[in-house]
Amino acid sequence: MPKFETTLTSNETVAEGTMAFHFAKPAGFAFKPGQSMNVSLIDPPETDAKGNARTFSIVSAPHENELVIATRMRDTAFKRVLKAMPAGGRVSLRGPAGLFTLDPADAHPAVFLAGGIGITPFVSMLREAAHSGLARELWMFYSNRRPEDAAFLEELSGLPKRNARCHFVGTMVEMDKSSRPWSGEKGFLDRAMLERHLKNLGNNVYYVAGPPGLVEAMQKMLTSGGVAEDAIHTDEFFGY
Repeated sequence: MPKFETTLTSNETVAEGTMAFHFAKPAGFAFKPGQSMNVSLIDPPETDAKGNARTFSIVSAPHENELVIATRMRDTAFKRVLKAMPAGGRVSLRGPAGLFTLDPADAHPAVFLAGGIGITPFVSMLREAAHSGLARELWMFYSNRRPEDAAFLEELSGLPKRNARCHFVGTMVEMDKSSRPWSGEKGFLDRAMLERHLKNLGNNVYYVAGPPGLVEAMQKMLTSGGVAEDAIHTDEFFGY
């Protein structure tokens, strides 16, 4: 993979315990929505056994002039250094990488299923679809504990206004622990929820991203509902 150096331009909190990091986009860094990149710290003040590099899905869309990642902020050396990095701090990038992308030759409706921080590759896909006016039906099903935990929730909720072919369905599983109002779906993402919104489960292609347990559960749910295995694309997110 090509290697680049770039600088951090800013960071922001995008949900409770989740931050986004914005980097200048190096010349020549071209990627497809859904791909990832490897971020390496340069001479960090601390490190640990897992090293100074991590791989992240790219949140920003290809038409944007920056590269953005988002991550849950666990108490690790890598994330402590990244959080404390001032604007102008330098990092090394390798990428892009990954095949978790839309097939431009496939006109079937695409259904995205995400839990938690698994939303990141889909933000890139949906931003690009809204920007380009993609003439393909896209459905985003996004599961979280509470609205407070849902990164990019406001942006995603507004997607249908930018492109009528982009549909958003959010669901919360622990609203009893939330202080925010929520009028969307409640409970775990399951076959019954999909069937309330989709006409025919077997007529779509599916993209699933999130923790391994969620990915496995979604695969089983879809195949039991008659979806062919080769119509299911997955991207597992491991915590670090």
